[in-house]
Amino acid sequence: MESLTTLLRESVLNNTLEKWLIALGIVIAGTVALNILLGILGHTLAALERKWPGDIAQTLIRMFRGTKRYILFIIALYAGSTVLSLPNTLATFLRYVAVIFAGIQIGVWASFLVTRLVSEYIVRTTGDEEVPSGTGIATLVARIVIWVFIVLLVLDNLGFNITTLVAGLGVGGIAVAMASQSVLADLFASLSILLDKPFKVGEFIIVGDMMGSVENIGLKTTRVRSLGGEQLVFSNADLLSSRIRNYRRMEERRVVFTIGVEYSTSYEKLKRIPGMIKDIILSVDHTRFDRSHFMNYGDFSLNVETVFYVLSSDYNLYADVRQEINLALFKKFEDEGIVFAFPSQTVYLAGDGKKSL
Repeated sequence: MESLTTLLRESVLNNTLEKWLIALGIVIAGTVALNILLGILGHTLAALERKWPGDIAQTLIRMFRGTKRYILFIIALYAGSTVLSLPNTLATFLRYVAVIFAGIQIGVWASFLVTRLVSEYIVRTTGDEEVPSGTGIATLVARIVIWVFIVLLVLDNLGFNITTLVAGLGVGGIAVAMASQSVLADLFASLSILLDKPFKVGEFIIVGDMMGSVENIGLKTTRVRSLGGEQLVFSNADLLSSRIRNYRRMEERRVVFTIGVEYSTSYEKLKRIPGMIKDIILSVDHTRFDRSHFMNYGDFSLNVETVFYVLSSDYNLYADVRQEINLALFKKFEDEGIVFAFPSQTVYLAGDGKKSL
C-alpha cells in the first residue's frame, strides 16, 4: 500500500502520477458523459416530436446530430488539463484550441438552426409547399452574420481586444456598401422577389415590350426565356421598378372584340346581331358572356362591340375559343345574308348621276 502511495506521488513532467491519472479520468469520463448527454437529448427530443408543433423537435434532432465527436473530446481534454501544472504556453494553447473548436461547434449548430428557420419562414410567408428558389440568398446572409459573430466571440474569449476590430468592420462595411450600391440594390430586390413573390420560376410574365417564362431568380439578375427562344436577362432592381404583368395568376381572360357590318344592312338584321353573338358565345364551353351592343357608326361600317370571358388563363384554350366563335359568326352571318364591312370609300363625281366605288 505504501509502495502504491509512493508510486502515485512520483513526479512525471512536474505532475504527480496521481494528477495524471485524475486528468486522464476527467478526459475519459468527460468524453463519455458528453456523448451520453447528447444521446439522452436526442431520445428526449424524439419523444417530444409528436407533441411539439411543426417539426421543431426534428430540426433540433438534426442540429444535434451535426455535433462533432472530436470536439467533445477536445473540450474534455481541456477540462482534464486544468488539474495539471502545465507550462503557460501549453496551457494557453490548449485553452485556445478548446475555445476555437467550441466556437466552431456553436457556429455549426446556429448556422443549421438559422438556415432551417429562415427556410421555413420563407415557405410560410410565400405559401409555397417547397422551399422556393432563392432561399439560399437569405440563408447565406444569415450564415455570414452568424460566423462573423462567432469569430468575434472567440477572439474576445481568447483575450483579444475586438473593439478596434468591430469599429474597423463598421467602417469597412460602410465603404463596401457605398462601393457596391448597385449590387446591394439587386440583392435586396432579389430578397423582395423571394418574400413578396410578384412572380416565381415557371410563370409567364410581360415586362414592358418583353415577355417570357421565368427560368431563374438569382442574386443579381432574373433570367426569362422568351417566346422566340432567346434568354432575357433582367437586373432585379430594374425588374421591380417596372410594371410586371403576370399571366400565370390570371384566373380568367377578358376578351373585347368589334365587328363591323356594311351600312346597307337592314335595321331588323342589325338589331338581331347582338343576340346572335350572345347565343354563339353561350354555346361555346369555357366562356362567360358579358355584353354585346351596336356601339357606333364607323367610317365605313356599323360597329358592334362584344365583351366575354374565357374561364382559363391557358392561351391555347383562349385561341381555340376565339377560333370557334369566329367560325360560328362567319357561318351565321353567311346564312343570314349579313356582310362584314371592309375599308372602302364611295366617290361621287360632280355632274354625273352615277357613283363609283
